[in-house]
Amino acid sequence: MWLSDTQKIGVGLTAFGLFFMLMGVMMFFDGGLLAIGNILFLAGLTLVIGTQKTIYFFSRPQKMRGTICFFAGILLVFIKWPKTGVIVEFIGFINLFGDFFPVIIGFLRRLPVIGNILSAPGISKIVDRMSGQRLPV
Repeated sequence: MWLSDTQKIGVGLTAFGLFFMLMGVMMFFDGGLLAIGNILFLAGLTLVIGTQKTIYFFSRPQKMRGTICFFAGILLVFIKWPKTGVIVEFIGFINLFGDFFPVIIGFLRRLPVIGNILSAPGISKIVDRMSGQRLPV
């Protein structure tokens, strides 16, 4: 399945958003970089999956706690409380996107170098526990 041009722009915006958020944390919770990262991430997510699906994703009843925490964290970053905002936003991010972790870890295990690292004996148990995968008995 190929991406449309709008979705390609969305992937770029999402990547830049994550980059700006990472830089904001590395620059001792710089509020400006975190705010730009949040805006780019949300714009990119909307372009990748579409407006209707984005609204549906954030308004699902089972994801409401994550949505409230995520947007409250963004609001705290905007009103110049970046450390608290990032913590609250991270909790919301885990609640919203936690269902995708097994898929992400499965993808990472298929990569050449990272897959070997994630399959190491000690790391494998931790990664399995994080992804929620259970070994068959």
